[in-house]
Amino acid sequence: MSRMPVAERREQLIEAALSVACRDGIDAATVRAVAAEAGVSLGVVHYCFLDKDELLRAVAAAITERNVAGIGHTTGATDLRSLLESAVMSYWDTIVANRGAQLLSYELTTASLRHPELGRVAMDQFEGAWSVIELFLQGVEQGAGIRWTVPHRQLARTIIAIADGFTLAWLVDGDLEAGRIGMLNFARFLETQAVPAGDGDNFHAESPMTVQHLPERATLRA
Repeated sequence: MSRMPVAERREQLIEAALSVACRDGIDAATVRAVAAEAGVSLGVVHYCFLDKDELLRAVAAAITERNVAGIGHTTGATDLRSLLESAVMSYWDTIVANRGAQLLSYELTTASLRHPELGRVAMDQFEGAWSVIELFLQGVEQGAGIRWTVPHRQLARTIIAIADGFTLAWLVDGDLEAGRIGMLNFARFLETQAVPAGDGDNFHAESPMTVQHLPERATLRA
C-alpha cells in the first residue's frame, strides 16, 4: 500500500464510502466495507476517522459541497436573468448527474435526525448550503447591479427548500424535464425579488418576501 498524506487518504476513503453507500445503502457502509472498497487496511480507516459515524459525516459534507460548487460558475453574463438561469441549471445538472449521491444525502439527513451519534449531519448540510447560496446572492448583487429585497439568509433558505423539493420529486418520478422547467421558473421568481442597486426607495433590507409572483409550475413538486 502506497503512503499518502492524511488529507488525501481521507478523500480516498470518503470516495470509497460514497461508492459503497450509494450502491448498497448506509447500513452497508461499514468500516470494513469501506476499507475493502479503498483497498486499505482497517487500521488506515481508523487512523483517518474515529468511527463510521465520523466518516458518514464527512460523506454528507462532501455531497453538499459538490451540489453547490457549480452555482457560482455562470456563463459570464451580467444581466440578472441570465445569471440566475445559468446558476440554477448548473445546480440541476449536478443533481441529475449524481442520482445515487442525492438519494444518499436524504438518507443521511433523516438518519441523523433519528440517531444522535451522527451528530449535526442534517444541520451541517443545511448550514453549508445556506452559506454558499448567501455568497452567491452577494455575488449576483455585485455582478448584476441589483439588491435583493429580502435578507440573504432568508432567500437562501427559500432557494434550498425549493431546490430540495424539485430534487426529491425527480428522485420519485424521474421526470427530468419537469424538474428543469420548474427550476427555470423558479429562476424567474428569484428575478422578482431584486431591484436595481440605485433604487433605494424600493429596497427594504428586512422586508418580508412575498411569493405571489411565483410561477404556476414553480412549486415544490415538479
